[in-house]
Parts: sequence; C-alpha cells; structure tokens
Amino acid sequence: MADAATRPAPPTTASAARGHAFSLPNLLTYGRCVAVPVVAGCLFWSDILQGGVWLRWVALALFIAAAVTDFFDGYLARAWSQQSAIGRMLDPIADKLLVSTCLLMLASDGTIRGWSLWAAIVILCREILVSGLREFLAELRVSVPVSRLAKWKTAMQLVAVGVLIAGPAGEKVLPGVSFLGLTLLWVSAVLTLYTGYDYFRAGARHLVEDRR
Repeated sequence: MADAATRPAPPTTASAARGHAFSLPNLLTYGRCVAVPVVAGCLFWSDILQGGVWLRWVALALFIAAAVTDFFDGYLARAWSQQSAIGRMLDPIADKLLVSTCLLMLASDGTIRGWSLWAAIVILCREILVSGLREFLAELRVSVPVSRLAKWKTAMQLVAVGVLIAGPAGEKVLPGVSFLGLTLLWVSAVLTLYTGYDYFRAGARHLVEDRR
C-alpha cells in the first residue's frame, strides 16, 4: 500500500503536451522558424543595403544550420518517441517558410533572374497549392504519405537555395557557383512539379467524389 501511495501519478494529457511542445525536436523546429527572418535580414542588408559580401556567408551559415535541423528534428522525434501535433504541423511550415523566403530575397537582389524566375515561381505556386490541398484532404481524413522522392525534392531545394545564397561571395572562391545554383533550382522545380502530382491526384479524386 505504501508503494502505491508513493508511486508518482502518470502525467496528465496537458502536462505531457507541454512536455512535448518543448522537447528538443520541437526546439530545433522553432529554431528553424526563427532563422528565417535572420537569413532574410542578412541577404537584405548584404545586397539591398550594400552591407558587404561577408553577410552572404553569415546568411549561408545560418541557412545550413537551419537546413540541418530539418533532418534532426524528425529523426530525434521518432527515435525518442517525442512526436507531437505541433511538431507535425510546424515542420513542413518551417521548411516552406525557409525556402520561400529565401527564393523571394534572391529574386529581389537579382541572384535569381530572367527565365530562372519561372523555376522559383513554380516552386512557390506548388507549395501554396499543396498546402491548400493538404488542408482540404485533412478535413476528409485523407492522408497522403510523403514519398521518398518528395524528401529528395526538399533536399534538392535546400541545396539549390544554399548554393544561390553563396552567390556573388561564392563566385570569388569557385567561379560558376551561381550557374550551378540556377541549374539545381531548375532540377528542384521539375521534382517539385512531379511530386506535387500525388497531392493533386488525391485532391481531384475526392473533389469528383464530393460532387457525386
């Protein structure tokens, strides 16, 4: 009886939720969200306010750190059984914020220009449309699993944006960096369109069924 009396009570749902909200995987996701305006600020200061090329390297270092957390937050959440609703919600949002904000900043400073702007537009439009489709399918309790190719798509986007962030600063170290970044951006755009097909197919099928 004494053991039963002194045994700690199991955590309530609310306390468990608070614990998961501040778990290390979620803290990494929060950090990725916080990095977005900082990276954008460095790019703005570097090119638009003529703050210096060194800010490109700062932006690149922060971007790489944020991109690395994209792998570790999900991995640690699964390994430590710390998956949470807020983590599942914020993880894809953080990815899209990071990539989309950087694409807009790189377009505004001329790193992405000419025909390559269409690659950036394709990526941005697809991400917006897929986000809307996910919300629509979630209301129908339909889940579209993330494919391996979709994960490669995200990785390719991060690599392309990272190379483009180096941009003029990278050209001084390795000529052709900007061209490489734009090439990778087009590859990312193609993968983005292809992987978006699964979401559009699922969404279209349920829209047709809903009309019936």
